[in-house]
Amino acid sequence: MSGLFSNPSSTSTTNTTGDISKDVALNAPPEDGISDLKFSPQSEHLAVASWDKKVRIYEINAQGGSEGKALFEHEQPVLGCCWSKDGTKVVGAGADKAARMMDLSSGNTTTAQQVAAHDQPIRCARFVDVPGQNGQMLVTGSWDKTIKYWDLRQSTPVGSIACQERVYSLDVMNTLLVVGTADRYIDIVNLSDPGKFYKTIQSPLKWQTRVVTCFNDGSGFAVGSVEGRCAIQYVEDKDSSANFSFKCHRSPTPGPNPSNSNTNVYSVNAISFHPQHGTFSTAGSDGTFHFWDKDAKHRLKGYPEVGGSISATDFSRQGNIFAYAVSYDWSKGFGGNTPGMTNKVMLHAVQGDECKPRPKVGGRK
Repeated sequence: MSGLFSNPSSTSTTNTTGDISKDVALNAPPEDGISDLKFSPQSEHLAVASWDKKVRIYEINAQGGSEGKALFEHEQPVLGCCWSKDGTKVVGAGADKAARMMDLSSGNTTTAQQVAAHDQPIRCARFVDVPGQNGQMLVTGSWDKTIKYWDLRQSTPVGSIACQERVYSLDVMNTLLVVGTADRYIDIVNLSDPGKFYKTIQSPLKWQTRVVTCFNDGSGFAVGSVEGRCAIQYVEDKDSSANFSFKCHRSPTPGPNPSNSNTNVYSVNAISFHPQHGTFSTAGSDGTFHFWDKDAKHRLKGYPEVGGSISATDFSRQGNIFAYAVSYDWSKGFGGNTPGMTNKVMLHAVQGDECKPRPKVGGRK
């Protein structure tokens, strides 16, 4: 089937400003703030978690059209969501201190079973492959300062690790599990030895961590913070010379004296890696997103402001769709959540070389 989202143009361009004029809105979006969204690793389905206590699953067609296919509810706002590797199960992580799972292969489209519990809200969840274990497990991170491992056939956790502070973000790739907490701690777990931290570091960024996302090869991770900065961090000390951080999601404040102007600094809310190219996106409370090449230390594309904060992003399994949620991100606290706030998910068709890494120059590798 051909269409905007299935046959992206191969036209190259040197223009570093991207086009969002053809981005398509998701039909029937959530009724409250959007906290997370994730594409299926096996199909063109998108899970969206929201403060309206629901996780919705949409099917995306080649023209960018969307249709709701399933929905399940928590008792409190849903703060995160994830898919199993085989694309049959969706999990929501909730402020109701529970993780709930829908098995789409059963034909069920309205109810979910509780598969995890914590003493405080669960901020995030991921399916993980633990060497030596039969089948995928679930790992959950909570504001109760723990991460827990769950065998979905059991009602109690099979393992738990105490963190230094509340869990704000976690991500998994291969045997790498990275956990970002309050007070800027970043805990690294080698899933070959999942019961302890392989390494703990302080974030290379000076302010609160908003998001951690693993590289595609599991050799490191990116960190985004509230200070409009992103850091690229490798796990092993031998690769530390490749670590760096950079400013993003900042804008100068107009004033009569340009040399003495201030800068508006915005939170980096989401970081997503392209599944094929290994380049990545950042998105923030300034309502913009950008594509970057970490190896060339270069911005590939920047995009215009989308009409509200961007709270979550993800690439589809083939990397031809970039989804972003335009929704309040709580960067200005409770008072910033005014009536009539925009809540929508936009689908951007990744065209040509938008996300392709820069060509190597002079044979450099």
